Amino acid sequence: MLLKTFSFVLIYSLLSLSISAAPVKVVIEPNQKHVLKLKASNQCERCNLSGANLSKASLSKANLKKAKLLFTNLTNANLSEANLMDANLTMADLSNADLRKADLSYAILIRANLQNANFTEANLSRAKMTRADLTNASLQRAMLSKISFRSANLSGANLSGSTLIEADFKNTNLTKANFSNANLLYANFTKAKFKGANFSGANLISASFVGADLKGVNFRGADLTEADLSGADLTGVDLTGVDLTDADMSGVKR
Repeated sequence: MLLKTFSFVLIYSLLSLSISAAPVKVVIEPNQKHVLKLKASNQCERCNLSGANLSKASLSKANLKKAKLLFTNLTNANLSEANLMDANLTMADLSNADLRKADLSYAILIRANLQNANFTEANLSRAKMTRADLTNASLQRAMLSKISFRSANLSGANLSGSTLIEADFKNTNLTKANFSNANLLYANFTKAKFKGANFSGANLISASFVGADLKGVNFRGADLTEADLSGADLTGVDLTGVDLTDADMSGVKR
């Protein structure tokens, strides 16, 4: 018990000390009893699967609610329609994983590797993705309200048609991200990077772009009613058909 407690103290200590985006190598001895239970029944609610190698595992519709999956290898795994509600996937590797229609509401995915992962129509409401890598990930038509993407990398990610009400994108890399027709009501884009981003047809009512560098961003047909664009750089921005009713344009550069 003492060793187990020490292990998790060590893990969280390493996370708190890791300020840079560089990966931290931590080896955790997985709970083999829980791993076998999952493979046998596809049911492992509240299980401790931290450090397990579940690469390419077939876990479609698996019940992993509130499971611990810290540093777990889930590369190329099939987790479509799986229940990962409130699960802890801190620094887990889910690159190329299939998470279509999965429930990850309230899940913790801090610094997780989610490159090329497929979250199409998944529920990630209130999930924490601080510093996660979602390069080229697919989040089309996903439920992402009140999610935290702070300091995450969403370059090349596809979020078209997704619901992102009150989503937090502070300090996020959104280079070439696709938000076409997404619902971004009250979203926070403070200090985010937008080079080549597409917001065409998006609902950006009351969204915050304070001081943002929006040069060349596509807002064609978007609704920016009451949005805060104060101090933003809109040089070369396509505002064709954009609704800027009551938007704060003070100090805008054009």
